[in-house]
Amino acid sequence: MEPDALFAAPGPPAGAGAGVGGFDEVRADAPLPVRMRPASLDELVGQEHLLAPGSPLRQLVEGASPQSVILWGPPGSGKTTIAHLVAGTTARRAGSPDRAGAGPGPGTGFVAMSALNAGVKDVRAVIDAGRRHRRAGGPPVVLFIDEVHRFSKTQQDSLLSAVEDRTVTLLAATTENPYFSVISPLLSRCVLLTLHPLGDGDVRRLVRRALTDQRGLAGTAKLHPEAEDHLVRLAGGDVRKALTALEAAVNSATAAGRTDIDLAIAELAVDVAAVRYDRDGDAHYDVTSAFIKSLRGSDVDAALHYLARMLVAGEDARFIARRMVIFASEDVGLADPTALTVATAAAHAVEYVGLPEVQLNLAHAVVHLATAPKSNAVTGALGAAMEDVRAGRGGPVPRHLRDAHYQGAKGLGHGAGYRYPHDDPAGVVAAQYPPDDLVGTDYYRPTRHGAEAELVDRVAELRRTLRGPGKESR
Repeated sequence: MEPDALFAAPGPPAGAGAGVGGFDEVRADAPLPVRMRPASLDELVGQEHLLAPGSPLRQLVEGASPQSVILWGPPGSGKTTIAHLVAGTTARRAGSPDRAGAGPGPGTGFVAMSALNAGVKDVRAVIDAGRRHRRAGGPPVVLFIDEVHRFSKTQQDSLLSAVEDRTVTLLAATTENPYFSVISPLLSRCVLLTLHPLGDGDVRRLVRRALTDQRGLAGTAKLHPEAEDHLVRLAGGDVRKALTALEAAVNSATAAGRTDIDLAIAELAVDVAAVRYDRDGDAHYDVTSAFIKSLRGSDVDAALHYLARMLVAGEDARFIARRMVIFASEDVGLADPTALTVATAAAHAVEYVGLPEVQLNLAHAVVHLATAPKSNAVTGALGAAMEDVRAGRGGPVPRHLRDAHYQGAKGLGHGAGYRYPHDDPAGVVAAQYPPDDLVGTDYYRPTRHGAEAELVDRVAELRRTLRGPGKESR
């Protein structure tokens, strides 16, 4: 299964010694993230926006609602954890947790499967058994499908009638945008819950819990603050990644005959050097400044270095994308009109694709912006215009440009003398558009860089046409 699916699915056959609700029993030598999976909703960290009393998630976990749910969120945000909590509730309600992995039938009501290795036949088998379960007076079977976006349209279609008549309560998990990866009829039959990446504070809290909790390391290891910061940064909001790295660091320390984990051991254990980069400190601003200045200076290699430095350090990809969208207009402008499109597409990819794959989209945008011709003419034009406004220069809007659509406007002379440009064969007519005080003022001064060079003569000709002979620029 994918890294987001730590547990075997579907559940083991009857008599195989399954754990709760169709998932394998957690053994003493299970990976640390598995051992530390929350045992109750109160232990769930992050996702507070979904945990309000009466919320669909709380009702589902507490067994109070048969509403089908799709969980959408990045790896390590808690989707499989929620499935485990639902499984435990279902098993307790059924009164026979020892048979919870055997498939629908008397004494059980939860089945887990992965879209990686399940097909239509498996889904129909669960639905058929679920119908028998319902006829016997049981509640709807809860069917957990991990990585549901990997199901084909036909496989998703096979769920529709059973979800609609509540033969099964679907609990589906996906890391992909369900508006693109889940068919509309299935999406409309479910409540969509969006899980957010865990914040650094949440990851840090869970790392510390693992150090002290009896299910985890039970106080047998001490984590230095610098090492803790390193693990949190590496996690990038994925607590599973942080706990896996912590376990590797503990094993490295144990092999060296130590119980304390310093930065050197943490770096060695995960084979990633700690990047000297603090998202709230000077290094953050220094690296960001160097990134922007490298783009402005057209040094594509330096720009890629600083991009990599930010990504490895766990910088928020949305922050990087926002900076590039700003840069596209501030420093490239109309010298390359496609720059803003590329930067905006990269920002969209951050939301649509997510890390780690979106790193390629960000690099694509960096190369484009760094190698594009540069112009700050748009920036200068807006700045000059705003300076005049703040200084009180301007005055009333010319009467022929004022709104003439409301009753009485024409009596005030509004719109009188306005010339409609589309009525002229050239599409441009001599007319005054700025207030009297600003006639002849040039804000936009195009450069001869890149595509903007084509605007130099065009803007000059437009100004001559608009202002008429003898109206010089100033």
